[in-house]
Amino acid sequence: MKILNIYRSEPDDTVKKLVEIVNRDRETDTFDLTVANPDYDALVDKIFEADQTICWW
Repeated sequence: MKILNIYRSEPDDTVKKLVEIVNRDRETDTFDLTVANPDYDALVDKIFEADQTICWW
């Protein structure tokens, strides 16, 4: 199972721990929306490639 983690803000320690638990023994990818100009076309491609997408606030 491939999981895509999307970060809407900089993850704190709690979020980092949760991501570690959720991602254990799985293929993962990330997308960071906190950058100046996120590549939304790449985000759409990543969403369709993933089996599960999680957005972290």
